Amino acid sequence: MLGSATPHPSGVPPYDGWVDHYLLAGPADEPCLRLGRTVTRGTLLDLVAEQQKRLSSAGLESGGTVALRLPPSLTYIAVLLAAWRSGAQVSLLDHRLTQAEVDRALDRLAPQVVVTADRTGGAALRGYSEVEALCARRPEGRPARSGHCLIQLSSGSTGPSKVIARTPQDLVRELVRYDRLLDYPARGARVVLLASVVHVLGLVGGLLQCLHAGVRLDFPERLTGVGILDAVAVDAMPTTVLGVPFHAELLAAQSDTRRFPQLTRMIVAGELTRPGLPAAFTARYGVPLGSMFGMTELGMLATDLTGRHHPSVEPADGIRVRVQDGELLIAAAASPYLGSADPTRWADGWLHTRDAATVDPQSGLLTLLGRLDSQISIGGLKVDLTEVERTVAALPGVSEAVVVHDDGIDAYLALEGTTVDIVQASLVRELAPYKRPRRLHVLPGLPRTTTGKTLRDPAALRRAAAEHPAS
Repeated sequence: MLGSATPHPSGVPPYDGWVDHYLLAGPADEPCLRLGRTVTRGTLLDLVAEQQKRLSSAGLESGGTVALRLPPSLTYIAVLLAAWRSGAQVSLLDHRLTQAEVDRALDRLAPQVVVTADRTGGAALRGYSEVEALCARRPEGRPARSGHCLIQLSSGSTGPSKVIARTPQDLVRELVRYDRLLDYPARGARVVLLASVVHVLGLVGGLLQCLHAGVRLDFPERLTGVGILDAVAVDAMPTTVLGVPFHAELLAAQSDTRRFPQLTRMIVAGELTRPGLPAAFTARYGVPLGSMFGMTELGMLATDLTGRHHPSVEPADGIRVRVQDGELLIAAAASPYLGSADPTRWADGWLHTRDAATVDPQSGLLTLLGRLDSQISIGGLKVDLTEVERTVAALPGVSEAVVVHDDGIDAYLALEGTTVDIVQASLVRELAPYKRPRRLHVLPGLPRTTTGKTLRDPAALRRAAAEHPAS
């Protein structure tokens, strides 16, 4: 069971109509979404009102709690906005989680109502689904104990998930930061969304910001290279593609000969971009590959939407950063964590990111160097695993790579048009002996989290390698 980091005196979050004011306002006939068909604001508002009635019938009241486990869909969007509009605290669960994972999450979150889809399964690479919502009351659930409207679980790419909470004010402040980005899509443009709407990039940078800014949000029918490009080609409106580096890799490798004059840029976030990918993407499509840095805890924090500063990013308006002992710290008024959390993650108004970084004193540009725990010692010599990983990933024929320390330096990689012996020989030229991976595990593809991040948990990577003993 979770405690509250910041109790609210009444136990009911102070919503004050933020959903109507910031997300649903606008001309009723304005197209705002496209999931196979175009949806106007008026239609969306009707769907939200309908879902509010269904949630109310399930017993959800203002100050109540609800968990959503729905695939990307018009139903998901309508239920999410309806729950917030009803004054509820919403926990988001990725629809791809196993039932065992869901059960553990529900035990931690204790929602009063759980909303699921009327059916599961379907094509794994679908960009959206058409489902109906099923609302189930949980007698053991409890009402909100804080003013947070959104509860999310961290991606878990490096270990167990953390429970992260945000208030309406947090979300509105993030929307204002997006408004102040000169090169982010504005009214009259559209976004093709590849990132998960359960996690912060797709949820706030995609769904909420597009509704707020009057930008049409399009979901591709399929999350394949061809499917994404089909979604770009469907309209002549200026188009931005929003996803993670994996999606940019996928598009950069496409042999599609069509031209896409409507494509203005792609923006990626979630993890560091492989060296050479921005240039490869721009060479293929003639537009920049921009990048953003953010965290589930605080949302979007820094950007380089034009690609001019790569690999550095510029802190967003109102974001204060500093580096202490090599670690990036972000100013935060309160801890974003609920329940049991490492007390050293937030202290004295600063969130400790566990990311290694530098800040240029003249320009203020921020350069992420990887996880702080990527700095290890081999025989008394310091090794930066991020450096090793970038070196491996930059080798010809290496399509993706992750390097971890697991009783030694291990590299997990996928190859295309090369062999492990050639990679080994190249590493002899590129890296000092103490920096070289002890073992190379070749996999058909690297395991990823539900958000598309490369999995970095050594135990999970070992299991993946065990399934392919030939590696």
